[in-house]
Amino acid sequence: MHLVVALGNPGNNYRDTRHNAGWWLADRLANRWGFPGFRRAGKTAWTSGSIEGRSVEVHKPLTYMNRSGRAVEGLLERRGLDPRADLLVLVDDVWLEPGRIRVRGKGSPGGHNGLRSLSHAIGDEYARIRIGVGRPHDDRIDLAEWVLARMPRAEEEETLATFPRAAEAVELWLEAGVEAAMNRFNSN
Repeated sequence: MHLVVALGNPGNNYRDTRHNAGWWLADRLANRWGFPGFRRAGKTAWTSGSIEGRSVEVHKPLTYMNRSGRAVEGLLERRGLDPRADLLVLVDDVWLEPGRIRVRGKGSPGGHNGLRSLSHAIGDEYARIRIGVGRPHDDRIDLAEWVLARMPRAEEEETLATFPRAAEAVELWLEAGVEAAMNRFNSN
């Protein structure tokens, strides 16, 4: 069993914000893989299926970004999974420009509140795909307001254009692990 967990915030007012880029990718993965629609259960909305004979669940925590760790910790415990081998997190990243992704096998939260919540709950050793959403070019703009705002159309299109590549990175992680995904998808 593998868990793909996309960080974001529930509710229509957050649906199209930069902070929900992970949820956008989760929706596309579920569609690409022909999984049924997401259903609510406990602290997540989730769907599941099989990819090349591997059982996969895709989850979107409903606990809001700052409490994502609670939902993920519970999923791992209930299923008896090891976050170092069985968990991949999809998350927005202001340090990457729109149109870029980066695969990591572990690391610090880097100022991201969702990753901070995960770190407190399960530690820092789990795979993640960071999805570039860019950062404000004006230091007077509050970063929290920035990630909770919609992207301009051109930046959104750049971000969405990376999703086929990000999906391939997820599929390689499922097949061969995070090192293989890092070696292939972090070179560009």
